[in-house]
Amino acid sequence: MDRIWLKNYPPGVPAEIDPSTYPSLIAIFEESFQAHRGKQAFICMGSSITFDELDRASSALGAWLQSKGLKRGARVAIKMPNTLQYPIALLGILRAGYTVVNVNPLYTPRELEFQLKDSGAEAIIVLENFAHTLAHVIAKTGVKHVVVSTMGDLLGLVKGTIVNFVIRHGKKMVPPYSLPGAHKFNDVIAQGRGMTLQKPMLGPDDIAFLQYTGGTTGVSKGATLSHRNVVANTMQAYAWLQPALMQEPRVPQLFMVAALPLSHIFALTACALIGVRLGGVCLLIPNPRDIAGLIKELSKYKVNFFPAVNTLFNAMLNHPDFGKIDWSQLKSTVGGGMAVQRSVAERWLKATGKPIIEAYGLSETSPGATANRCDITEWTGTIGYPFPSTDIKILDVDDKEMALGEAGEIAVRGPQVMVGYWNRPDETAKVMTADGFFRTGDIGIMTAEGQVKIVDRKKDMISVSGFKVFPNEVEDVAMMQGNIVECAAVGVPDPHSGEAVKLFAVSKSPELTADELRRFMHGKLAAYKLPKHIEFRHELPKTNVGKILRRALRDNP
Repeated sequence: MDRIWLKNYPPGVPAEIDPSTYPSLIAIFEESFQAHRGKQAFICMGSSITFDELDRASSALGAWLQSKGLKRGARVAIKMPNTLQYPIALLGILRAGYTVVNVNPLYTPRELEFQLKDSGAEAIIVLENFAHTLAHVIAKTGVKHVVVSTMGDLLGLVKGTIVNFVIRHGKKMVPPYSLPGAHKFNDVIAQGRGMTLQKPMLGPDDIAFLQYTGGTTGVSKGATLSHRNVVANTMQAYAWLQPALMQEPRVPQLFMVAALPLSHIFALTACALIGVRLGGVCLLIPNPRDIAGLIKELSKYKVNFFPAVNTLFNAMLNHPDFGKIDWSQLKSTVGGGMAVQRSVAERWLKATGKPIIEAYGLSETSPGATANRCDITEWTGTIGYPFPSTDIKILDVDDKEMALGEAGEIAVRGPQVMVGYWNRPDETAKVMTADGFFRTGDIGIMTAEGQVKIVDRKKDMISVSGFKVFPNEVEDVAMMQGNIVECAAVGVPDPHSGEAVKLFAVSKSPELTADELRRFMHGKLAAYKLPKHIEFRHELPKTNVGKILRRALRDNP
């Protein structure tokens, strides 16, 4: 297959990267610890940690986990928003030789229970705000060790005490919970400092992350990402960013913003891992839904690198204080997670002077697969070119390659493509071709220049502010109500979240209302998965074999 896109690569971006440069992510971490020891690594709520402090604290946490007898490769979950504790937990787990299981902090007990049981997690690090969720299900899981953190941890004694008081008693954001035997995060770090981290000899094939996703079939499963996968994608993104990093004005240290949750694969790689690799400083935003607070925080700094999703760009642009942010040193704005809308992209360019560089990927590709050039001067409406060492094909249903300009399923092959789905060889077989391409489920075309353009999202996927919602899960919960005969969930356009969930249902009870059904579903699904719209119908459109036609409902809602 000809890599026709290579002739349009920016100067200095290589056609290939060598993932074997680093045997594991640990080698990248240790290189950065040495090279940037005195520099700030992460900032949150006005406090910061240096690379040296990150090194020592993550080593302590890793040593403490080892002291609990966890064997190499054990799965350790993280259920936290963006706080200083998150990168410490992330690096500590990996440095101890374990596998990180990222958990969406918004998950309900049902969702958390499934993920902990499916992954076989033996330990979890959780923010106290979400500890009540864990308390509901921990007895049904294999979790033996719990570390509970607070928002005030690592903010200093006085500030941390005030923050915790306000969150617990003022804002009442910590529901009561009982987790007997749980350990406090700061105590764990203190105890671990008196221990020695036994450095495991990790290799490229060791598993770094179980990144849970619905994949392309809608069944919740863990994308198994090896150290090689994530090292490769970190190097690919690093190489791709070089043209932006070389632009004037030069800065002594790249200032990055993690407004998206680090539990999401996009922010995990684009902010945490690339930030450590670059020796940059990353501003952590615990609650990006607070647009006023986000803008107030950003106005204190000069931002160089800002990855986000379309809905966040849009919300920021619509806020009256957006003009208070100094974008004079902005080098790159990257849009991912969902399609960037032309109107938003054009407004962003006018307001900041820099275009949104749209990128594309999935949990299964660690996540980066394609991106627009970092030296573009305007939004292109495409998802750009394949990354170095990456092949893209557009396939028909029989895995045959389509001609340029013809629509088919986007398929990706490269060192960043997952090992497979955790304990699901049958699901892995469904998405991998015989020659090693991962079928994304997205429909696209390739231009004569080698750019990829998405023409249709995954046929049933719903994207709410970049979060993936799978119709099967929403429908299953609705059916639990007892009066629903059949139902179908689809995505409908929404000015705030890109898409919203709409549920079409047939009920055997004429008295059942949309509000009653929504109240029943509340607490069984994360808030973003709940149907914003519910419509009752006498029947739903079906195929001749009885399968509900979601596409017909989407096209004629």
